[in-house]
This record gives sequence, structure tokens and C-alpha cells, in this order.
Amino acid sequence: MELSNKTARELFEAIKAKPPRPRMGFGRKPVLINVDLQKSYTNVGEFVTAYETDPRQLEYVNRLAELARSKRLPVVWTYVAYMQSGEDCGVWGTRSNTPDSLQNIKVGSRRAEFDDRLVIDTVGDIILNKRMASAFHETNLQSLMVWHQCDTVIVTGGSTSGCVRATVVDAISRGYRVVVPEECVSDKHESPHFANLYDIAMKYGDVVPVADVIAYYEAWKQA
Repeated sequence: MELSNKTARELFEAIKAKPPRPRMGFGRKPVLINVDLQKSYTNVGEFVTAYETDPRQLEYVNRLAELARSKRLPVVWTYVAYMQSGEDCGVWGTRSNTPDSLQNIKVGSRRAEFDDRLVIDTVGDIILNKRMASAFHETNLQSLMVWHQCDTVIVTGGSTSGCVRATVVDAISRGYRVVVPEECVSDKHESPHFANLYDIAMKYGDVVPVADVIAYYEAWKQA
């Protein structure tokens, strides 16, 4: 194991300044997957489980969603919410049972609601209630992507070290190109945030400025 006294942020900044490999790049057709941008994780000051990394995150996400819709490209929003019993949270979420525990994000609760700052088309956008970390796990996301013939997954949301990473790994495991706009993902703590951006950039996808993704959407044309 290589030893280092660099922080996770410093390690990520180093490979961002000098990438160790070429980008995978965008493919022919993207899907935008916005992971768990719900009040439990975005309403800082109301819920102890909430966090913020880039204060403009939701603004950027709204812009990407707007551009995707303008090109008739799919926009997906996921949220986690569970039965009153919490049994559909499984071992993952039932390790604790406090008001802030994962299993206590109940269907229909305020913690399960999307952030009020988001602009969501409740008719045209795809909204998925997921139970586990990955947006692909036991949802119909895979079949929707086949229907739309997408080959590129653009992932926003949180947390970088949790549900974003799980979605990224599942996406590339299914053969999709993966792009993460850096300003559009967030985490509770700095170290896991940058450690996972480092891992994603090194192994699983491209971590790029949101401006690059905006430009891609703006230029996109049906092949």
C-alpha cells in the first residue's frame, strides 16, 4: 500500500490537475439521474442528516434537468422512503431506530419530500422510490434506459460516498459511460466526499466541471 500524508481533497485535486487516464467521454445519448435530493438530505438546519457542499448544487441540477427536457432526454429523480414498519429497509437501514434513522424516512413524510428548490416535471420526469443505495437496485431504471436507448449516465445528488457512488458503480457495471458533474454532488463530510470523487475519477467514470455537462447538453443532437 502506498502511504501518503495528503488529504482526500489533495489527492483528488492532484489527479484533477494531472489526470492519470483519458476521460471515458460522453456517449450518444444521456440520462440524467438525480439521486435523493430530498429534504432529509438537503434541508440543512431542519434535519441532522442534511448536508451541503456546493451552495449552487440545486441550481445546477435544475439547469441540467431543464436542458435535458428541452432535448427530450430522460430526467430521473430518486428518493428513499420506507413502509411504516421499516421492513423494506432491510439490514442496511434497521441497524438503528431513532427519529433520524434511515428506516424512519417514511413514505409520505416530510423527510421523503423533494427539496422545494427543485424544478421537477411530475408528468414528464421519471420519479423512482428506491430502497437501497443504488438507483438501479430493484427499480425499473435499467428497462427505462433500454427504452430510451441511453448509453451515458450523468449522476447528481448525494451522498457522494453512498448512493451516488453505488449508482455510479452499478452504471459502469452495466456497461454505461458515467459522468459526475463535481459541483452537483455532495456529502456530509469533506474526506469521504473527496475520497469518493477520487475513486470515481480513477476507476468508474469521469468527474468533470458542471460547465462541461451543460455544454454537452446544449450541443446534443439526436444521432
